[in-house]
Amino acid sequence: MQNKLKCGVPSHASAQFSVPKIVEQAGSMKAGLSALLMALSLNIFAVANPTLAQEKPNTTHPKVILISLDGATPRLLNQYLEDGSIPQNEGLGLLKNKGVVADQNITCSPSLTAACHIAIGTGSTSARNDINANSFHLVASPFNQNISGFAAPIGGYTFDIHGPAESAEPTSNPLWLALHAQGKKVIAATFPGADGIDVQVPGLANSPIIQGAARRTVDYTVPFGTFGGAGAKGFSLTNTDFNTAPETTTTQLNSIGKTSFSPVLQKTSPLDSFAISGVNYTIQVAALDTTNDGQANYDTLAFFDTNQGIKGGPVTLPSTGSAFVKAGEEVSKPFYLEESTNRVGTGFYVSTFSPDLTKVNIARYSANFIPRPSTILKDVDDINNNVGFWAPQPDFRITEKLSPGFDRFSDRELEDIYEDQVRTFVDYQTRVGLRAIQQNPDADLAMLYIEQPDGSGHQFLISDPRQATNPLDPLSIRDHQDPAKVGRYQGYVRTAYQVASQAVQKIIQEVGTNAEGVPNSNIFVVSDHGFAPFHTAVSINNLLKNSGIAELADSNKVRAVVSGPAVNIYINLQGREPNGTVTRAEYVTLKKEIARVLRNSADSNPNYTLGNASTKLFDKVYSRPVPDSLTDPSFGLGISSFIGQDSGDIFAIMSLGYNFDGTQTPVVQRLGDATSTNPIFSVPNFYGAHGYDPKLPEMSAIFYAAGPDIGHGTLNKVRNIDVAPTISHLLGVQPAATVQGRSLLKKLRFR
Repeated sequence: MQNKLKCGVPSHASAQFSVPKIVEQAGSMKAGLSALLMALSLNIFAVANPTLAQEKPNTTHPKVILISLDGATPRLLNQYLEDGSIPQNEGLGLLKNKGVVADQNITCSPSLTAACHIAIGTGSTSARNDINANSFHLVASPFNQNISGFAAPIGGYTFDIHGPAESAEPTSNPLWLALHAQGKKVIAATFPGADGIDVQVPGLANSPIIQGAARRTVDYTVPFGTFGGAGAKGFSLTNTDFNTAPETTTTQLNSIGKTSFSPVLQKTSPLDSFAISGVNYTIQVAALDTTNDGQANYDTLAFFDTNQGIKGGPVTLPSTGSAFVKAGEEVSKPFYLEESTNRVGTGFYVSTFSPDLTKVNIARYSANFIPRPSTILKDVDDINNNVGFWAPQPDFRITEKLSPGFDRFSDRELEDIYEDQVRTFVDYQTRVGLRAIQQNPDADLAMLYIEQPDGSGHQFLISDPRQATNPLDPLSIRDHQDPAKVGRYQGYVRTAYQVASQAVQKIIQEVGTNAEGVPNSNIFVVSDHGFAPFHTAVSINNLLKNSGIAELADSNKVRAVVSGPAVNIYINLQGREPNGTVTRAEYVTLKKEIARVLRNSADSNPNYTLGNASTKLFDKVYSRPVPDSLTDPSFGLGISSFIGQDSGDIFAIMSLGYNFDGTQTPVVQRLGDATSTNPIFSVPNFYGAHGYDPKLPEMSAIFYAAGPDIGHGTLNKVRNIDVAPTISHLLGVQPAATVQGRSLLKKLRFR
């Protein structure tokens, strides 16, 4: 998800058929016959492997489970399955061996997290469902306002001279609406679009609701977490920062059974202080020596809020008590912020801990919480009270030293911090998904989302010699790359796939398998997009400014909104935008000029063009259609197969290797580029991207499926918009009329 849900967010988701078992496990003779005919039409063959069987006595489980592994890419996953990094008999390996795998899964355009998850959930393209990027502009908004693709109206809204309003007939509908209409039960754990919110127009005074919460709510709804008000922060301490702890600290430690064999030391001033929703928190840290060896070697740090004092267990979730971190554990400890109205929490990680306290490096993670719309408060509190507060997710701001206090941390320390967040956050998301299933074993469909391997792909995907292994040194490309760093980063990407597969395995274990090792639920594992390395960050504003066309540099007339390598460029059209400044005649001219500038843009630096004279910067450039007459009422509202209601007037996707995200401050110009006050190209501070043309092999998503109604084989090519109608078909429900995908159970054949 980089942009920068990293994409998170802020960033940033398999299956089999056993023909003899289909009729046996169907809910009725009619359902069994229907499922059998589906299986036979696909030329499905069952494969039994008793050694993989994991029988589960409890046979109550969801009929279908859809899991999204954000950013999982077939070529990398195949590599890890082949070399044994991911076991063949569990998780994704089990689904491959017991079910169906697609060689290629063509995702949405652009191949971005928000857009493609809504495409998966609706069975319709981005232009049709009106979620065209991770961030974009609603034409009903003031010209300078954006909306998150994760919180935008699915299927659009009405927009006319009377202003915006909720559409009675959206151009696209979430899968769960058709299922609900037929009495099916649907649950969602952090799956994009199922968030229970009322959507309004950003920046518009007294905005009406343009999509009500009812369309975004399922039977058990847990939205993705959000920022709680305190960003991550690093602390580099030495022994001069500590002194003998006050008696109250020692007394409180003793009261909960924490013993120190050397005098307890405490930071002489508060470690940190911040406010969350009007509640002030003053964080302090104390050092303990828990080894009874006659030496002063401190090995434990206690973190506590001075307003609460030091508290131990047992505690009732979401409370955690104080956080105790032991040297060498290499795992963070959660820390709940008591009395926070939104159930906010953070965590502490100690990356360096000298026994004599001469060097102590501490990371305090960003504070986050699960949004609490009144419509789904019961479900949110069920997670808070049984799984815990929203765990800190992998934070690129730490790794890229954008958060304060991390300048004195080594690269390895920052990498260790990120890896801790990868492991702990995937574990948390998995437990959220398991809780949703356990509370709703009678669900017809469970929709689960896992943020990895997307976040690690963004941070660590170095596989192109043109990538600078030191973001501050443009010379560190090709033969001057750091091979040790490349090796470490490749290992981190592998870890992300491993923990994602382990999450899938835990879901399989929850529902159990039959005697042949086939999951008892029909499990689909897909991703929203693939991944590719990129070597160059691009400034769209400088590109427009350097065009020599004054209007393109006027932010009151033209504005670009980027997501990864995709850009929506909007023109401030009179009569469409609330404060439009551009006439219709000028609009036509500007649109042509913008398209011409983008199509003619190229990179001619031989260090990056692979021996070509130049490389075309933009792979795809689409223009909003306009009617022949300037007086046509639909002027400026035209749509096409790639331009939706709220797409830019120009929508463009860059070529592989280039990305709008990643520009550093100050800018680091590339090797061989002419010095410029408005550089278009620069060295980025991270490495992987998505959002390119979805038909490129690098952007292919994964598709795995296995279960009692699914056989064994390989599909040549599927589309992510085929997932929703396939699930509907499997559950005996007619897909909505707005669905553009096709049911794989009826149409596709195995090779």
